[in-house]
This record gives sequence, C-alpha cells and structure tokens, in this order.
Amino acid sequence: MEYRLFVGGTFRNGVAVREVRVPYDGNLFATVHTGDAALMGDAVAAARKGFAAMRLLTRARRAEILYEVRRRLLEESDWFARIIASECGKPLREARLEVTRGAATLLFSGNEALALAGEEVPIDASAHGAGRMAMVVREPLGVIGAITPFNFPLNLSLHKIGPALAAGNAVVHKPASATPVSALELARLFAEAGLPEGALNVVPGPGAELGEALTRHPDVAMITFTGSPEVGERLRGIAGLKRVTLELGSNSAVIIEADGDLDLAVPACVSGAFAHSGQVCISVQRIFVHSGLFEAFLERFSEGAAKLRRGSPLDDVTEVSSLITATEAARVGDWVGEAVAGGGRLVTGGGVDGTRMAPTVVAEAPLAGRLMTKEAFGPVAGVNRFGSLEEAIGLVNASEYGLQASIFTRDIQKAFRAARDVEVGGFLINDVPQFRADQMPYGGVKRSGTGREGPRYAVEEMTERKLIIWRV
Repeated sequence: MEYRLFVGGTFRNGVAVREVRVPYDGNLFATVHTGDAALMGDAVAAARKGFAAMRLLTRARRAEILYEVRRRLLEESDWFARIIASECGKPLREARLEVTRGAATLLFSGNEALALAGEEVPIDASAHGAGRMAMVVREPLGVIGAITPFNFPLNLSLHKIGPALAAGNAVVHKPASATPVSALELARLFAEAGLPEGALNVVPGPGAELGEALTRHPDVAMITFTGSPEVGERLRGIAGLKRVTLELGSNSAVIIEADGDLDLAVPACVSGAFAHSGQVCISVQRIFVHSGLFEAFLERFSEGAAKLRRGSPLDDVTEVSSLITATEAARVGDWVGEAVAGGGRLVTGGGVDGTRMAPTVVAEAPLAGRLMTKEAFGPVAGVNRFGSLEEAIGLVNASEYGLQASIFTRDIQKAFRAARDVEVGGFLINDVPQFRADQMPYGGVKRSGTGREGPRYAVEEMTERKLIIWRV
C-alpha cells in the first residue's frame, strides 16, 4: 500500500517515500510519502483557507461531522486495529481497544461542539458598569499544529484533532515518523464525512524539520504536542507567543500500603506495567511496596509478568509484542543492566532480541539510576520497599515528572493524604496510573508538561475568550 500527504483536501506526492515496517518482524506494511518545510508551508496555507470555512460552520454541523467520522471509524474498526498493530507493534487486542477509545474521543468532541458557549459578565456589579451589559463569547484560535507520538497513533491524534475541529479551528497534523498510516486513513474518513477542504492536513516526515517548521510558522496559532520533554522544551522555546500544550514524559509510581489488596493490585500492576510493552506515557514504572507486603507482592507480580504471552502483534492471543525499534529495546536493556550492576536484583526478564524484550522486573533498583529517575518507555518495572506512607510519598515525589500516580489501600485517610501530597496531574486510588478515560482532564506537572487534554479541556485551550460590551 502506498500513502500520500493530505493537503488542502487532496492526497498529493511528497518529496520522498518512507517504508513503514512491522516492528516485531520487520515485514513491510506500507510506503508513505513524506514532506519537507516547503510542503509544511503549503499545508499551513491550506489550513488558513480551511479555517475560513470552519469558523462559519454551525456548532451542529461540526458535531455532525465528528459523529459521522465516529460512525465510519466503528464500521472500519477491524481495519484500523490492524493498521495500529502493524505500524506501532501494539498487540491486536490492545489496538482494538484503541479504536474503541478513538470513537469515544470523537463522541465527546462532537458533544463539546454542541456545548460550546460563553457567559454573561455581570458588568453592572460595578457602579462604573451601570447602563451596560456584557458577555464573553468563545472563538476558535485559527490553525492548530498537532504533533503526535507513535504509541497511540489513532487516539492521541483524535485527542488533538477532535477538539480543535469541535471549536471551529483547522489542523495541520504531523504524525510520528514511525506511524503515519493511521493519521492518513483518519484524514480519509474526515474527507468522506464532509469536512471542509483544508480543515485537516496531514504531513508525515522527519520530526525535527517538520515539527520546527510547523512551530515557527507565523500563521499557526497553537501547538499541541505529545512526546519527549527534550523536544517539548525546544518547541516551546521557538513557539514565541503561540499557545502551547505539552504532554511530555513520566515514570508513573504506585504505592502499595500494608493494607493494600494484592488480589486487586497485582493484576492491575501487571497490566499497567507491560501493556504495549510499557510504551505508554502513564505505564507503571516505579512500584513502592510496604515492607510487610514486599516479598508477597514481588513474587506474585513477577510471576504475572513472566506468564504474559509474547508474540506477533497480529496474533489475537499476544499480550506483549515488541518495542518500536531495536535501538529503543537496547536502550531499555542497558538501563536494566545499569540497575542490576548498581545493586538491583533481576527477578524476571531482562532479555533483548532485536526489537523484542521480555517483561522485566527489578527489585530494589537503585533510586538514583535511570530506571527509577527517567522514563523507560519499555516493559520494565522497578519494585522497592518503604516503611511509612510519608516515606513512600517522598519517594514518589523524588522525580522530575508528575503525570499520574496511585495508591492501593483500604484506609481512606491514607488514600486522600497521598492524593493531596503526591505531586501529579492525576491521582488514582485502588487503581493504577495507567488508567485513562477519554473525557477526563489529562496532563501533568513538573516536566510532564503543561495544559490538559480531554475534549472539554482541550476545547478550552483551543478557543479564545472575547469580551463584548454594549450600552442598554
């Protein structure tokens, strides 16, 4: 299959062609045309024209388009799941879930198009405002630049595109270089659903060149980016006065208190740590277990990790497949080796074969090592012990990231003390931080980013408040 750029409502050739291969076995899946800075400029120009049409659409029409794309996505759900599994290596069972979640994101985005509203300002609450009335209306920003990662190539794209269109904006989408097919097929659905030409443009290609060209372009009003802190900080630095939303790194932590329910915590942590080979922003990476439960949890957690079925992402029974590249797998393997050399104990896993890595558990991992301080983005978790809740909270907070974290406990006071004191954007009780529902506010603090996603909250980021005052 061959895919072309989508600019101004039509598919067109790029400046080069790139192969997209299945990460697990290297089989060719598709060839995709890529763009350069000049083509990115064409896409922005097309988006400016598309915005002129979008801002005139009624809220009802915007919602209709989003609902229609949702309908078409569900009709083609098997095909989209196979695309996701093939280009990013996600097991088919998880890819199907991503399609379902993408449909929910479209539903919530359509709902937000219908609900978009301003408010009355009580201008005469001041004596100076007597004889006047005022209101605030919400207006679209213009062209939104959306830069998305490989790990959720459909749903994370929709978390940017859906709210942007619901608010009446136009979008230029730069998908991850490894996973452009989902984005281009999604553009097809929007075109078939009647989206105005130029309202959505998709330009795959080199991240550094295209991401910077999009961010620097004077006709782009906002950048919404999901990716590494290093790239996010660079884009923020060159964005000037543009609005910027950043969803960056994490090394999500779980606290398991002495009264934690292991029957609940163990399977949740296994799934939370190793789904999509740990390539999820909120994967469980650091687990802090009360000393009284440490050995029991470690044994059961490690056994659960070792039993996960490994294989091709296109096999229905596969639970763990591969990492996106052999380079990334080698990096994670190096971090595990560093942790073991520093005194950690390899309990299970650790083997790397090309892009494939076994689910890995390291006990008592050195707290200053990369495994416990950086984002692994691989199938590995460090399990360490603690003595008091205050100590555990301190261990969780000893991180440059703050996306999501959680606690397992039957004590409501402990649960809410941790919820209050842990420095994150989202905190879960008796669940893992890998949980996300698509309508919830999602984002972090510290180096995990700025702003919030979730259609309602993204629409707020993607609109401007305009004040209107009149004499009466």
